[in-house]
Amino acid sequence: MSEKNYEININPDWIKKYLGKIVIGLFLLIAIFSSIRTVGPEEEGVVVQLGEYNRTVQPGLNFMLPFGIEKMFKIPVQRQLKQEFGFRTTNAGRSSDYVKAGYGDESMMLTGDLNLTDVEWVVQYRITDSFKYLFKVRNADKTLRDMSESAMRKVVGDRTVNEVLTVGRQEVASSVEVLLQTMCDDYENGIRIDQVVLQDVNPPEPVKPSFNAVNQAQQERETLINQAEAEYNRVIPRARGEAEETIQLAEAFALNRVNRSIGEAERFSALFEAYMKAPEVTKQRIYLETMEKILPQIGNKIIVDEKGNNVLPLLNIDKVKTPQQ
Repeated sequence: MSEKNYEININPDWIKKYLGKIVIGLFLLIAIFSSIRTVGPEEEGVVVQLGEYNRTVQPGLNFMLPFGIEKMFKIPVQRQLKQEFGFRTTNAGRSSDYVKAGYGDESMMLTGDLNLTDVEWVVQYRITDSFKYLFKVRNADKTLRDMSESAMRKVVGDRTVNEVLTVGRQEVASSVEVLLQTMCDDYENGIRIDQVVLQDVNPPEPVKPSFNAVNQAQQERETLINQAEAEYNRVIPRARGEAEETIQLAEAFALNRVNRSIGEAERFSALFEAYMKAPEVTKQRIYLETMEKILPQIGNKIIVDEKGNNVLPLLNIDKVKTPQQ
C-alpha cells in the first residue's frame, strides 16, 4: 500500500483578511453574553459597578456593562428562607429525611436552673432590603445564624428546664422571634423574621430515662390533685348549700314564731281593751266564738234543759246517721 501525504496550504493573505473580523465577532459575542442577565420573578438584581453599588433591577431581562465592569447579585426577596439548628433536612418532600448527628454543639444549651437541654428550632425569614443585605453586614446568612443561636441561648438561659420542655415552649419561641428581629433591626441587615419554630426539645440522651420518670411522676401528681379538686368541688358546695338551707329554714321558723307571738299578744291586748269597755258583751262573744269552734268537732249533740230528767226515745239519738241520712 502506498502512503499519501496530505498537505494543507494556508494562505497568509486570507488570514490577514478575516482575522480582524473573527476577533471583532468574538468580542461582540462575549460582550452580548456578558451584558445580558435574567432576574427571576422572586428575585431582585443588585448591580455593582467596579465594586460599588450602582442600582437595583426588577425581575425580567436586564442589560449591564460587559466584561466584568458591572456584576449582578440576585437576591430572593419574595421567597421565604429558613435556617435549621440542631438538624438538617437532607430530603424535603412528603416524607422528609433529617440528619441530627454532628449538630449537637448548636442545639445543646444550659437552662436557668443549670440543666442541659437539646433544643432544635427553625428560623423562617425574608429579605426585605437587598442593599442592606449585601452591604450593611458581611455574610448576612452566617451573621443571622450566629444571632439566632445567641438569642435562643439567652432566652433558654432565663428559664427552667421544665418551662423549656413543657409549658413554656411557645413563649420561648415568641421571645426569640422578638429578640432576633430587634437584633436584625439594630444590625440593619435587611431581614424580617417571619417565625421561630421549636422543632423538638428533649433532655440529653444520658439523662432522658430519668427525666421521663420524673415527668411521669409529676403527671400522676397533677392527676391526683385534679381528682381531689373535682371531689372537693362536688362535695363542699353541696354541703354548703344544705347548711345554708338549714339556716334559712331556722330563720324562717324563728321569724314565724316571733310574728305569731306578736300577733297573739296584740290580739290579747285588743281583746282586753274591749273587755274593759263591755265585760258582759265580751264574755258572751268569747263564749259564742269558743262554742263555734268546739261544736263542729263533736259527733252527736244533745242539748237539754238543766232541769230535764229524761230524754225522749223517739229522737233515735243512739243511732249514728249514715251519710245519706
